[in-house]
Amino acid sequence: MNILITGGSGFLGRALSDTLHREDNARITWLTRAPQQNAPAHVRLLSYEELPRCTDRFDVLINLAGAGIADRRWTATRKAALYASRLTPTQTLLDWIAAAPAKPRLLISGSATGWYGAQGDDALTEADTRFTDDFPHQLCDRWEQLARQAEAHGVPVAIVRTGIVLDPAGGILARLRLPFRLGLGGRLGNGRQYMSWISRHDWVRAVRHILHQPEASRHPLYNLTAPQPVRNATFTRTLAAALHRPALLPAPALALRLALGELATLLLDGQNVLPAALNETGFRFEHPKLADALTAR
Repeated sequence: MNILITGGSGFLGRALSDTLHREDNARITWLTRAPQQNAPAHVRLLSYEELPRCTDRFDVLINLAGAGIADRRWTATRKAALYASRLTPTQTLLDWIAAAPAKPRLLISGSATGWYGAQGDDALTEADTRFTDDFPHQLCDRWEQLARQAEAHGVPVAIVRTGIVLDPAGGILARLRLPFRLGLGGRLGNGRQYMSWISRHDWVRAVRHILHQPEASRHPLYNLTAPQPVRNATFTRTLAAALHRPALLPAPALALRLALGELATLLLDGQNVLPAALNETGFRFEHPKLADALTAR
């Protein structure tokens, strides 16, 4: 199996690349703007400039490129960069698909549970078309709609809406570990907002599931979240317990909004998102409970 990945060097892409190489003996190519970077020995690097001349046949394209939405305040300049970091690589893939004589059998393209926007306590599955028209929704929706244009060239598209990805080795847990170890952790706002999460281990397994299950690859949309979302207060208590520390310092909503501006919506307005499509296609989570994901190795 020959697989082309955008965003391959990231927190998710690298773990997925390693697993596909190890478990499937897949040939992995990263499409990158930094072709001189250090990459694992089993990864081939291909620049965006080289792609139009590439005559390889890729069985699957996995589109994960995108700047971190929570890395800094959402100024107009930052919003433009977030759009460009997702839409430009996606358009590049579409252009290559249109010209390729042998089309890939599947495009898996990233998105996020932010597509739904703030929905309170309502349980949300892939069948839900309700959304709050805020910036996270607009960003995800434009990304999804662009990726789906591959279908016009005969390439099936599976959109993966990813929740908060947890792994002790990186991601959000790496950021939270120090303040919690120092006893500075606490709930955000009133703590009642849902957090839809998934372990990185199960995220990688879910993408492989989509690749290998014929019925899964025909499904157009997947929520990549664990089956048991939790409220922020529960997340905080569970993380503190896993680190054997108290969680005594809540962050007031007003202070977060003053410090982060519009970005605070990611922390204060959650979604209760469920993985109905994964369940329907027979996927089984190894980390269905939060405590398991926080301590997995």
